[in-house]
Amino acid sequence: MTNVSDPLEILIAHNLWATRNIIEACAGLSEEQFHKPFEMGPGSLHATTTHILGALRGWTDMLAGREARPRLEADNLRRTPADLLTLLEEIAADFAAIAKAHPLDQPVNAIRGGKSYTFLRGQVLTHVTTHGMHHRAQCLNMLRHLAVNPLPKSSVLEWILSQ
Repeated sequence: MTNVSDPLEILIAHNLWATRNIIEACAGLSEEQFHKPFEMGPGSLHATTTHILGALRGWTDMLAGREARPRLEADNLRRTPADLLTLLEEIAADFAAIAKAHPLDQPVNAIRGGKSYTFLRGQVLTHVTTHGMHHRAQCLNMLRHLAVNPLPKSSVLEWILSQ
C-alpha cells in the first residue's frame, strides 16, 4: 500500500484506517465514557462515530443511485464500539466499491432538506472523506478529555508511515 499515489485510493484507505483507529480506541472506554456528553460535534464519542458512519452510508446510497436507508443516528440505538466496527467494515467496503465504479466527473443527484442538488462524484467523494476527518478530530479531542494516551493515529501522514 505504500506505493499508492492515486488520491482517491488514498482518501478511501485512509478514511477506513483512521475511523477504525478511533473506534478501536473507544473500545477501551467504559460505557459511561463512550456516551459522555461533550459540547462539540454530535455530543459524545458514540454519537460522533455513529454520525460518521451514518453520513458515509447515506452518501454511499446517493452515489449508488439507491433509495437512502434511514440514518444510523435516527434509530437511537446504543451501539458498542464492536458493533460500530462491524458496521464500518460493511459500509466502508460498499463506499469503496461504489466510489471506484464510476468516473469522478459523472454527475449525481441528491435531495437534501427537500432541495435537489447535482454534484460531481469526485466532489462527493472528497466531501465524504474530509467530513470524516472533521469529526475524527472532534473524537480525538473527546478522547484527550478522557485522558486516553496515546491518542489513536489518524492523520494521512501517520497512515502513510504505518504502511
